[in-house]
Amino acid sequence: MSVYRKKTVGAVLAAVLLVGGATACENGKKTDSGKAGSASAEPAKPAAAVSPAEALNAAYKKTSAAKSAKVRMTLSMPAATGAATNMEMTGVQGWGPDVMDITMKGALPAGSGAESVRMIMSNNVMFMEMPAGSPTAKGLEGMEGMEGKRWMKLDLNAAAAASGDAEALRKLGGLGGVEQGQDPAKQLALLLSSPNVKHVGSEKVEGTDAEHYKGTVTFEEMLAANDSVKALTEAERKQLTDAMKTAGITGYDMDVWVNKDGYPVHMKVGMSMPQGTMNMDAYYSDYGSAATVQTPPDSETFDLFGMLKELGKAGAGA
Repeated sequence: MSVYRKKTVGAVLAAVLLVGGATACENGKKTDSGKAGSASAEPAKPAAAVSPAEALNAAYKKTSAAKSAKVRMTLSMPAATGAATNMEMTGVQGWGPDVMDITMKGALPAGSGAESVRMIMSNNVMFMEMPAGSPTAKGLEGMEGMEGKRWMKLDLNAAAAASGDAEALRKLGGLGGVEQGQDPAKQLALLLSSPNVKHVGSEKVEGTDAEHYKGTVTFEEMLAANDSVKALTEAERKQLTDAMKTAGITGYDMDVWVNKDGYPVHMKVGMSMPQGTMNMDAYYSDYGSAATVQTPPDSETFDLFGMLKELGKAGAGA
């Protein structure tokens, strides 16, 4: 992979992190308790009776308070970037606390022997199921003490601390930032920072009545709305901005469809670059209380980071 392509892929991934990490502290105002305010119990007004900003702000509050939803998302990348071109994710995600149980298809390494992989995350620890019959699973079966270990465990905090750049990772939302790009509340927050958001009209989304809103957000506007970026030093902020300019990323096109209950049921984010457009297309349903995610038992997991540390020590000793 060329140096330019590596920089481009890195910039794209950083942009995805930033989209997922956007917040709307001014638009999504909080109650005195510090939690996002819930939407009014009064009947929703017709779309024509409220401004797009008012409608989206109400949807943001309801979505923040819902704390979880089922998600079906497709992420596509231009082939010229050298990154995976198509990835599908389905499952449940929670943002109060941050958890997920997602099955991912596509974007798996060549020779993995698997069409999909299941990922579970809780307390900033990621678990990835090794598909039965895959080269990785077969390799583990032949190792002492690894019988029945079909889940790979990765403590993201430990990985960030050992990366040599833990502070920068923390400021950008950590290694868990990618899956948080699926958080519909944060997507709404980003759209609320658009100065030109508009109501497109009433449309059907998978048979459900919804109101379509659209807006564009420049990279500079996104930075201004993103709390995690405010923690960066001036040098780090310039480095990030320069990387986006080098990759040719100028901003985002965003669409959201809000149903009659005030929840987003469909979201699309398009990010243009010289090689093409990165698209994130997500459908949400079953909004509710905090999601409960069941992590695999210790008897079925192995700690990837711990294993790598032990291998490193053994190598140093040899």
